[in-house]
Amino acid sequence: MRTIKQVSDLSGISVRMLHYYDKIGLLKPSKITDSGYRLYDDEAIMLLQQIMFYRELDIPLKEVKEILYSSDYDRTRGLEKQKKLLIIKRDRLNDLIELIDETLKGGKEMSFKEFDMSEYYNALEEFKEEFSDIIINNLGGMDKYNELIEKCKSNEADIAKMAIKQYGSIEKYVEAMKKNFRSDIFTIAEQYDKFKKDLLKDGHPKLAELFQKLLSYLGNEPSSIEVQQIAEEIKGTIKRDYELFNMDEDNCYWNSVIQIYLVNSEWIDAVDQKYGKGASKFIGEALKENLGEAQPKLSLLYKKLTSDLGKDPSSIEIQNVVEDIVKETANQNEMLKIEVGDNYWGYMAEVYLSNTAFQHATDRNFGDGAAVYIGTALKHYVENKK
Repeated sequence: MRTIKQVSDLSGISVRMLHYYDKIGLLKPSKITDSGYRLYDDEAIMLLQQIMFYRELDIPLKEVKEILYSSDYDRTRGLEKQKKLLIIKRDRLNDLIELIDETLKGGKEMSFKEFDMSEYYNALEEFKEEFSDIIINNLGGMDKYNELIEKCKSNEADIAKMAIKQYGSIEKYVEAMKKNFRSDIFTIAEQYDKFKKDLLKDGHPKLAELFQKLLSYLGNEPSSIEVQQIAEEIKGTIKRDYELFNMDEDNCYWNSVIQIYLVNSEWIDAVDQKYGKGASKFIGEALKENLGEAQPKLSLLYKKLTSDLGKDPSSIEIQNVVEDIVKETANQNEMLKIEVGDNYWGYMAEVYLSNTAFQHATDRNFGDGAAVYIGTALKHYVENKK
C-alpha cells in the first residue's frame, strides 16, 4: 500500500488532483485508515497508469471514466488503442518539428495558421469542469471565466506568438498549461486566499488583536522596539497557525504578504478602510523591518543584479548572478511542478526590454532603468548559452 503522497511522488500527479479523482469516482483509494489517510494498492496504481495514458491523449476525464468503467473494457485492447493514438500524436509532433526546421532554414515563412488553436480552447473548456471551484473562488463566477475565454479568442495571434516564443509551439504550451493547472500552485493560492480573508474579516481572533495592538503605534517608527516586538509576534503566530507559512523556509510567501501591504493598491485600500489611512503602509514597513535580511533568495539575487546599473550586464560578475537566478527559479518551479517552457528566459528578456507596464513595475522596485538592464543581462545569458 502507498500513501497519497507516495502515489503523487511516483506519478507526478499532485495530491490535489488525486483528491479530485477520488471525488469524481475516477480513482478511489483502496483503503482509508481510521485517521482518514488514503492508501492505494498495486491495482489502483495500474488504474492510475491507464488514466495517465488517456490524459496524455487529451481525453476529458469524464470520457476516461466512461471508458475505464464500461462493462466491456479490456485492458490489453485499451493499451493497443492508446499506442496507436500516441503514434499519431508523435507523427504530428514530427510534422511540427519539420515545419520549424524549414522555417529556420528560410525555406518557408512561419504561419500561425499551421498550428491548430482548437486544442487550446478545448483545454480551457475542460478546465471548467475539473476546476470549477477554483474558477469560482478566483474569478467570482463562471461567467467571468467565459468572458476570459472570449478575450483569449480576440487575442489569439498574441497568444500564438507568446506560445511559440516561450514554449516552441502551441501544442507544447497547451501541454504545459494542463500540467500547471494540475500542479500544487492552486492549492497554495487557495490557502493564501483563506489567509487574506482571515486578515480582513478577523477570522483569526489572536491575529486581529495583534494587528489592533500594532496599529496603536501608528505614526511611530516601524523600527521601534515596541513595534518590532508586536511584528515578531504576528509573524510567529502566522507561521505557527497557517500551514502555507509554516513550511515557508525561504520566506517566499511571507515576503509576498509584506509586498501586498506596500504595493497592492486594492489591498492597501481595503486595509486602510478597515483600520484608517496609512495603516497598510505602516503594517508593511513594520513587517519588512522585522524580516530584515531574511528575504527570499530570489529577491536578494535580483537586488544584487540591480545594485549597480552602471556595471556591464555582459560581465562575468553579472552573468554569474543571472545564472544563480535561473537556477533558483528552476528549483522553485520544480518544487511547485510548474512548466515554463524551454525558451522562458529568452521570452522574459524580451518582456523586460519591450513591455512598458512590466518595465514600470520593475523600475519601481529596483530603480529607473532596472528593467532594461535585467533584460539586457538575460538576453546576453540566453544567447551565450545556445
